[in-house]
Amino acid sequence: MSKGSLTHLALQKFKKNFWGVFSLGIIVLVGLVSVFAYILAPDNSQNANQMHLSIHSKSPGFTVTMLTIPSGVKNEQGFLDKLFFGKKTTDSEIPISGYKISDTNLIYTEYASDGLQGLVRTIPLDNFGSKPENFIHKKTFVFGTDKYGRDLLSRILVGARISFFIGFVAVFISLLIGVTMGSIAGYFGGKVDAIIMWIINVTWSIPTLLLVIAITLALGKGFWQVFIAVGLTMWVEVARVVRGQVMSVKKMQYVTAARALGYTDFRIIFRHILPNIMAPIIVISAANFAAAILIESGLSFLGIGAQPPMSSWGAMIKDHYNYIILGKPYLALIPGLCIMLLVMSFMLMGNALRDALDVKT
Repeated sequence: MSKGSLTHLALQKFKKNFWGVFSLGIIVLVGLVSVFAYILAPDNSQNANQMHLSIHSKSPGFTVTMLTIPSGVKNEQGFLDKLFFGKKTTDSEIPISGYKISDTNLIYTEYASDGLQGLVRTIPLDNFGSKPENFIHKKTFVFGTDKYGRDLLSRILVGARISFFIGFVAVFISLLIGVTMGSIAGYFGGKVDAIIMWIINVTWSIPTLLLVIAITLALGKGFWQVFIAVGLTMWVEVARVVRGQVMSVKKMQYVTAARALGYTDFRIIFRHILPNIMAPIIVISAANFAAAILIESGLSFLGIGAQPPMSSWGAMIKDHYNYIILGKPYLALIPGLCIMLLVMSFMLMGNALRDALDVKT
């Protein structure tokens, strides 16, 4: 990248925009958290789904003593499997309020809230294989626990994956379809343009959420179905922008020169026209990232997004929105604030990119 190139100038303008750089930093941070969620999460079980109903809905900073009872089943997971899918937990984790060790048994009292006395249980020391004290530890829940007694911080970290990656998948699908359809319509015009514009207008007339719900119901509920459904509803805006840009650029002299040299239409579109209209495509892609995150959150809230026990910020709001009036609003507000922060970061970065790529300024 030469010092006087347009790309270098745009990069310099972007660096001077504090909110753009700050938002990019947040997006990169969320991306790293998404990839390494199971390393960062206190509960690294699959989907951070360790339930302890006796400590449900506890406030942030709650600390309890945990007893881990080994199952004896060897975990043969590889490192990458644990990194991307979490640890397959076979051991039992029990919150306790007290314990004592006799000659042959460990006697413990299960944790019970609201001043109640928990059940007293006995387990042979042979189950631990070594010092039983090694299986007893204090555990602090930084964000508290949800209504099922799961670690809220771990669910937030793991849930970042869906909100973050749905943006990438949805934007990739929308770019793949939108750029192709828009380029063909704008370049060839005539009946081709009329047919594609008819498809665009029909798709545009259907409410986005309704279309996503229809596609989700057709494909079934699930992780990848939501990604595909959101992506298939976002290509229309991209196609309209690309079509307009191609229609104005195809009359330029360098396109006429490419035709005179005998280049194919495919090469002219993808090698000469598209690289020169990337600025508006980049800006609309940033906006689509934010829109995809909001749509997925709405679908999860409605119950047709990512399915339990998979962690999703939208599903967490759905599970706990009634706690807002029950004195524990943070259970719904924390995932809500995470959604707001990520969406706002993409919007601010999109605005910064628009300003940086605007040659008139």
